[in-house]
Amino acid sequence: MDIGVISVRYARALLKSATDAYIEDAVYQQMQLLAKSYIEVPALRQTIDNPMLSKDKKEMLLLTAVGGEQAAPLTKAFVALVLQEDRESMIQFMANSYVTLYRQQKNIIRGKLTTAVAVSPQMEQKMRQMVESKTQGTVEFETEVNPDIIGGFILEYDTFRMDASVKSKLNNILKTLRK
Repeated sequence: MDIGVISVRYARALLKSATDAYIEDAVYQQMQLLAKSYIEVPALRQTIDNPMLSKDKKEMLLLTAVGGEQAAPLTKAFVALVLQEDRESMIQFMANSYVTLYRQQKNIIRGKLTTAVAVSPQMEQKMRQMVESKTQGTVEFETEVNPDIIGGFILEYDTFRMDASVKSKLNNILKTLRK
């Protein structure tokens, strides 16, 4: 069976259970934390995939990755089920699938604002509101400072990208002059 199909089935079941228990937001945070843990600690995948490591130790590691003792009882039961069914090698995909399904259910769009210098919270809020008005959804906004763009900003959300950076404008002028 396909990893994507399995991970989406588990994620869909987890989202349904979490929604029924009104804890889908908490589980969302925990699944984001788990997915982030896999990215930031590459050894986690190797450790969880190790057949010599006991299920108890794998469970302890995974529960630590989702927030330890603060993990929702449903999340703890989910981790136990995944281990019981020998699907631990797919849990990162399940976490990512849950995050995607949750965002679809809640109409959440990811946005990113890249600037040459840090922006004020008011400016960030203004950009967020602009994106929310255009998308009719909630925006999870990420800001990044990249001095290489010299000035201006790059705004990305959904499939839209607005590049109002000084660097891109200079490059466009250079292209025009070379013709």
